[in-house]
Amino acid sequence: MIAIYPGSFDPITLGHLDIIQRGSRLFDGVVVAVLRNPNKMPLFTVQQRLEQIRLATKHLPNVEADSFDGLTVNYAQMRHAQVLLRGLRAVSDFEIELQMAHTNKTLSNQIETVFLATSNEYSFLSSSVVKEIAKFGGSVNHLVPPHIAIDIYKCYNQKSPALNPSTTDRISHLKSFPTDKEV
Repeated sequence: MIAIYPGSFDPITLGHLDIIQRGSRLFDGVVVAVLRNPNKMPLFTVQQRLEQIRLATKHLPNVEADSFDGLTVNYAQMRHAQVLLRGLRAVSDFEIELQMAHTNKTLSNQIETVFLATSNEYSFLSSSVVKEIAKFGGSVNHLVPPHIAIDIYKCYNQKSPALNPSTTDRISHLKSFPTDKEV
């Protein structure tokens, strides 16, 4: 069973990676699908985001990164996926996500939406929060993988703040989840 995890991922955060990791244990394959949205002014190009995702998920053999435009349901059908994977942080997310799930169901009753509640430590985290912190000179080392933190600091012409020890702990924790093949 293939799951599509759609989003802008600008940038991908440890919260996104937590959902991807957990989804990779539930499904045969997870496609992290970067939406090309011409109405947004992203920090990173689609190609940069794809590379960031590939590097951050290289330890997960059943995860791949791709990009698309148009309707998510159409992309899912093209990829022969049966599931749209979505993360929920708060009640406000649920209302929006439920509306999208119902709308997608009207477009294709062959595709189900599966919600994963975010892990507590990432319940506040979003790409927007990461960019806002970095824009004003704060450290994002504990919110994104190290290679992405460096990319973010370059975008804002800032020196990288000292690597926060908790970043390494969190990334090690994400990599320690067993894959389907190990279970």
